[in-house]
Amino acid sequence: MSQDTPLPNAKDVREIVMGLVGRDVEVLTGGGMVDPTSPSGALVGVYVDNRLQLTALVILDVPLAAYIGAALGLVPAAAAKDAAYEETLTDNLSENAGEVLNVMASLFNAEGAPHVRLDCVYQPRDPLPADIAQWVLAYVRRTDLDMTIEGYGRGKFSLLVI
Repeated sequence: MSQDTPLPNAKDVREIVMGLVGRDVEVLTGGGMVDPTSPSGALVGVYVDNRLQLTALVILDVPLAAYIGAALGLVPAAAAKDAAYEETLTDNLSENAGEVLNVMASLFNAEGAPHVRLDCVYQPRDPLPADIAQWVLAYVRRTDLDMTIEGYGRGKFSLLVI
């Protein structure tokens, strides 16, 4: 556990996503916690420090992962809405959303804090290892947001610093 790793705020999250997808992004604080064990699952990015210690998690519900992945890859909104409705990610939407998770590591890398990098990404409905699953709904330093990608749609976002 690292108290040195900063907890990014909603503005920082919004700016990084907006810069990557090239669209306006609206964020509302106080969103519900994203639960990857729900029937639809979630895309989970696991971040570690240089000692391979779990440092942070970023969790996107399936609709948000579809919308972010589609916006990044310039996939038509209809395809993203279909994926969100069917609660499943195509390979290209998942890969694109994973790229966004990779860039989000920069949110944790502040001066004087340990270097953090994306270690792995768990796909929706993939079982999470126990050492990761225990943190998903924990009351740790976290930012839970409702996020809307302009022209695509709305989903839920959770960021936890462990």
